[in-house]
Amino acid sequence: MKIIKDPVHGYVEVEDFALSLLDSPALQRLRYIKQLGFSYLVYPGANHTRFEHSLGTMYLADVASRRFGLSDHDHTLVVAAALLHDIGHGPFSHASEPFIEMFLDRTHDDIEPIVEDQAGDRLREWGIDSSELCAVVQGNHPLSGIIHGDLDVDRMDYLLRDAYYTGAPYGSVDAQRLIRHLIHTSEGTILDENGVNAAESLLIARTLMRPTVYFHHVSRIGESMFQLAVMEHLKGANQEASEHLLRMDDATCMLALQNSENMVARDLAKRIYERRLYKRALYVGSDQVNSHLVEKGVTIEKCREFAGRIALKAGLHPHEVLVDIPSIPREMSLGVRVKNRHTVVGFNELSPRIRTLNATRREQWRLGVYTLPEYRESVIEYGCEVLHIRKPTRQDTLF
Repeated sequence: MKIIKDPVHGYVEVEDFALSLLDSPALQRLRYIKQLGFSYLVYPGANHTRFEHSLGTMYLADVASRRFGLSDHDHTLVVAAALLHDIGHGPFSHASEPFIEMFLDRTHDDIEPIVEDQAGDRLREWGIDSSELCAVVQGNHPLSGIIHGDLDVDRMDYLLRDAYYTGAPYGSVDAQRLIRHLIHTSEGTILDENGVNAAESLLIARTLMRPTVYFHHVSRIGESMFQLAVMEHLKGANQEASEHLLRMDDATCMLALQNSENMVARDLAKRIYERRLYKRALYVGSDQVNSHLVEKGVTIEKCREFAGRIALKAGLHPHEVLVDIPSIPREMSLGVRVKNRHTVVGFNELSPRIRTLNATRREQWRLGVYTLPEYRESVIEYGCEVLHIRKPTRQDTLF
């Protein structure tokens, strides 16, 4: 056993089986994948990595499994799953997720090929089946709720960690108290009524961190520029080249884009590196947009189609306009039940705040159209026309 000093959780004990996994190539790669993608363009301290988050998730999974009194096998399974749960991420974390789905036909949770190839033998040495571990990560196992559920340790760690490294004072979660009041049963996780306030604080933290950190407009601009650079770089590329790029870490991927044969990819990568970013032309809420764009969300390909139409009308090159239409936030709900002295009831029955928080999350949604500063006025005009946006009344407040 070794002890690692973590800035969020303090001293973290790492058992021997976890140490062997820490040294696997799949996990070591996460040292070079930023947890928050392009949020470092907003918050200079947001350079923490998926490796640190994986270590923190492992620590909280260990606390939870001991609290639940799991068997030695189940404890090892859950802790190992927590440690490996993010090895499927591509460069800059969620920024490359659409391309993983597009080119690799999987999500970052579909980690079985990576686990078997790079950690399978190490897991078998400790009696862990890689398929069972992957089922835990994907939410298809009785123990999945610990790291993949409504009150999971993955979310607890990333909220605490992201708040710590960005300096945003909104991600406060009392993880230890929350875990202490969780009860693991054969029918799922039950929350003791004394943990209701801690659970509500997690939901509030998720809501407040969303516009401040996760969907900050500068981060979205950086992500949109990166995604267009990747699309341009991979034009005409075969499957092998696409897979190769998505297996890279952040620095290697950015270097590949900076040296791309595609001029647009090179320019965008250089702009990101030098923080010469596109600016907001339009940044509007759901009340100014047709409902079908809000409800369904729009693929990267469709966003590029919109951008091309706006650019054509404005007399610009297609890459000089970016359109970002995220999906509307999913309704937050806690499927866990709450146990008091007399009965067990649904969490939503005890906490009317969820309805308010869900309304707030919908109000936080924004459609963004970005361009170079000198083209902003024409992009505003034609962006409203192409996307059928009701023109904002005080556009100057965005600048």
